[in-house]
Amino acid sequence: MPDDKQQGLYRGLTHYGDIEFSRYLRRSFARSMGYSGEELNRPIIGIADSGSGFNNCHRHFPELIESVKRGVLAAGALPITFPTISLGEPFLHPTSMMFRNLMSMDVEEMVRAQPMDGVVLVGGCDKTVPAQLMGAFSAGRPAIQLVGGPMMTGRYEGERLGACTDCRRHWSNFRGGDLSVTQIEEIEGQLATTAGTCAVMGTASTMACIAEALGMMLPKSATIPAVHADRLRAAEATGRQAVWLAQQKLTPDQIVTEKSVENALRVLLAIGGSTNGLIHLTAMAGRLGIDISPQRLNALAETTPVLVNLKPSGTHYMEDFHAAGGLPAVMKQIKDLLHLDCLTVTGKTLGEELDGSRPWFDKNIVRERSDPVHEKGGLLALFGSLAPNGALIKCAAADERLFEHEGRAVVFDTLEDMAERLDSPDLDVRADDVLVLRNAGPRAAAMPESGYIPIPSKLALQGVRDMVRISDARMSGTAYGTVVLHISPEASLGGPLALVRDGDRIRLSVSAQRLDLLVDEDELARRRAQFESKAQKPSRGYEWLYQKHVLQAEHGCDFDFLRRCGVDTDSEETEK
Repeated sequence: MPDDKQQGLYRGLTHYGDIEFSRYLRRSFARSMGYSGEELNRPIIGIADSGSGFNNCHRHFPELIESVKRGVLAAGALPITFPTISLGEPFLHPTSMMFRNLMSMDVEEMVRAQPMDGVVLVGGCDKTVPAQLMGAFSAGRPAIQLVGGPMMTGRYEGERLGACTDCRRHWSNFRGGDLSVTQIEEIEGQLATTAGTCAVMGTASTMACIAEALGMMLPKSATIPAVHADRLRAAEATGRQAVWLAQQKLTPDQIVTEKSVENALRVLLAIGGSTNGLIHLTAMAGRLGIDISPQRLNALAETTPVLVNLKPSGTHYMEDFHAAGGLPAVMKQIKDLLHLDCLTVTGKTLGEELDGSRPWFDKNIVRERSDPVHEKGGLLALFGSLAPNGALIKCAAADERLFEHEGRAVVFDTLEDMAERLDSPDLDVRADDVLVLRNAGPRAAAMPESGYIPIPSKLALQGVRDMVRISDARMSGTAYGTVVLHISPEASLGGPLALVRDGDRIRLSVSAQRLDLLVDEDELARRRAQFESKAQKPSRGYEWLYQKHVLQAEHGCDFDFLRRCGVDTDSEETEK
């Protein structure tokens, strides 16, 4: 029996009223699984397994976890796998975002409740990585992230295909009449052909890069393809490192600081990352009492160029990015902008890790500072009369010709309304209009990835491929276009978005960082007096909990009772 009875198997004993009986009973039941007494006296490393038959991105996790176990055993500890909720992006109704916070609670409570000295978080698909890190940050146990890695590309008639930017591009072409039913079905079979997450810089790869930038993952492990042997070697090394972290009692709050969060923001901008990345990073940082200011994001964007030539902001894929040098190659290009004294899970500082990385990189994929993909960061926060608390646009994936635009509003009141009328031949819409979707925010609809409003079919058939589109919803990290998202306060809380009417003039100005509704205040006051929230009022279960406690986008859509940061929730309490 170890000297410290609060470690390993004896951490957090079950209450039976007799401590020695609790130890005796736990040993007895652990032995029923075939462990020897020697093994049960080792430190224990938990392995959070988010694999599921409803998550294609994670189908290679059994082999990956075996490699983690190998590393843990080699370092002298005992690996024990435990299941958590798994969030397969296209398999959840109404949206995976609703269940991110639930998964974070699952991870937090199971890490805290079960006897482990450290934990390896094995995730990948979009919401799983932020959920795992949010939970681990709150649990306060030594932790390290391992991702499943991106899938490889497929082929169609000589063209490389990668989920899911190419999904959207070809679907748009199909809606515009450029592809037949037979062609779109053939393309469908080649978009996602291996295990792993989306092959482009979508949310999954964005979050992997953010985790590495924060120092919570082994260097250069964010970009290794899922089916590459290096992915298994990284898993083994992660298992070894988890043991070291447990021995050092190095917890996430010692690694993730205001400085490392700023490093992560710089990386998010430099890689042309997903708009979802800002929501998730805000939620993760909030668990440790670190606030992220949209104004600070804009200030960083002014001096952080986009350097990664990847879809949806460029032309290449994640497998190319990895071969080009991976995230260390990007961070070395912006080294002077980073806080190099930040600690990482290796025990070394970020500066030490970058100094030890290979100097070579492919300049066609990871650009030099003197030859960026875009001179300024890929994301920009907007404010104005239509978004008092902020909104977000991914400039790197938008059409610059629409950056300064004024147009007539075409309003869809709900998701159902949009689905019913978008392709109607009677829809009064022109190419220079502004498409508006509301009541798709956190409270009203759990903030689905519906902000990428399809181009109405009557315009798509005319060759229109982009328009200004605004909403209180989110957008997939694989999507592109001139799309303004996360408008706050959302419409269901009575935000200005709820007051927009068909025919109103809306002005977008990227240069001024503004989104404005050009309607006089007297008219808005009349409309405000007639406002009725369209948010549903569930009576039970997790949906009730979610709607009652979810915060707005600028607070990461976390639950108010889980966020350590102080939050001014006056505007969010109106309907609660």
